[in-house]
Amino acid sequence: MNDSLLIGFKGRNNASAILVRSLSPRCFLLTNSFAALEKELERIKSGCSAVYLFGVDKNLKDSFRIEEAAEKDGIRMETRLDTDGLREKLEAAGIHTELSGNPTKYLCNEAYWHLLRKFGGKAVLIHIPTIKHYDESWPAKLMHVLQ
Repeated sequence: MNDSLLIGFKGRNNASAILVRSLSPRCFLLTNSFAALEKELERIKSGCSAVYLFGVDKNLKDSFRIEEAAEKDGIRMETRLDTDGLREKLEAAGIHTELSGNPTKYLCNEAYWHLLRKFGGKAVLIHIPTIKHYDESWPAKLMHVLQ
């Protein structure tokens, strides 16, 4: 993961927090609050080559979804990272993954939009299933994918 940054959302039972903590001690966890989001994101140093934001989607059960864009106040921003290549690596590691170009309207999208702006497009949001469908094999599989 070199100089990549992994971000999830706080919460003892939040699958994104569990996942990023298991991948790196240098991960960053965001509060589940629109009000606190911008202030927290300002604390992140901008010298990373890539930012991987993990969010939870209760509609996912056995797959990940890579979000290719975020939208805020009618302004759409797209990732500059290779989402096709990332999807292929995740699939090869045994994690079924879809791509989506339709931004959500939730906290993950808000965080993603700010990260895309701050890091010049070198960020990507990956939605994962909730803790109910968390797979203990994901960290090991992701270690290989994100290196």
